[in-house]
Amino acid sequence: MGTTNNNNTFWALILGGSSGLGLATAKKLAAHGYHVIIVHRDRRLELEDIEASFNMIRAYGNKLITMNIDAFNADKRTAAVMEIQNLLPQGHCIKVLVHSVAKGTLKPMYSEQGSTLVNADFKITLEAMALSLYDWTKALFAADVFAADTRIISFTSEGNTRALPNYGAVSVAKVALEALTRNIALEFAPMGIKANCLQAGVTLTKSLKMIPGYASIKEHALARNPNKRLTTPEDVANAVYMLTLDEAKWITGTVIKVDGGESLQ
Repeated sequence: MGTTNNNNTFWALILGGSSGLGLATAKKLAAHGYHVIIVHRDRRLELEDIEASFNMIRAYGNKLITMNIDAFNADKRTAAVMEIQNLLPQGHCIKVLVHSVAKGTLKPMYSEQGSTLVNADFKITLEAMALSLYDWTKALFAADVFAADTRIISFTSEGNTRALPNYGAVSVAKVALEALTRNIALEFAPMGIKANCLQAGVTLTKSLKMIPGYASIKEHALARNPNKRLTTPEDVANAVYMLTLDEAKWITGTVIKVDGGESLQ
């Protein structure tokens, strides 16, 4: 099923790893020998399907730890980091931190009838989709569980520069996420940490389907993409894996497009 290494001391921690880009990344890294920790927040009704996906990761033969918690609650985060400290075997460390969080408010700024964005919507979205990257990075660093050469990877979108209806709060969060990534890359560089954002093209995930009018977004992306298909979670996972390689250690503080040329026109 892939390259496994049960003696590997490296772990990947994925925030939001039960579906979409995060799950595809977990599978990819497990296939290449990484032990995996997945932090997710899902309802009990969804856990049966999610557990089937987790079993696919376990099938690669490496360790998998899952935590169904609120990753944005400070107390829950502190407890989770302490648990990770205790669970990591002697000599093991986290080499890869992936931020794949899709929790935000999708509302218009103006509507004649429906509800519109308010200040609290921006704060909730910003906290989950941007600030949590720094919170987890800082907590894990303080816990001394990072590898000497750690890769931090987060996911942005074309909403970082383009205005889309109902996407205002998420756009604000994506811009902040990129700014945080740059500063993490700068200020944690002496400690061996590299940080980058991947800008995926339109990808058919549960998160996309939550955006009002997603069908037209999908069709527009297909028309723009010179490869005439949507980006897949596996495309993005492949890019994450490349950024974990030794050959990628000089890439940091940047946004890399993984969209098959979708944003060219």
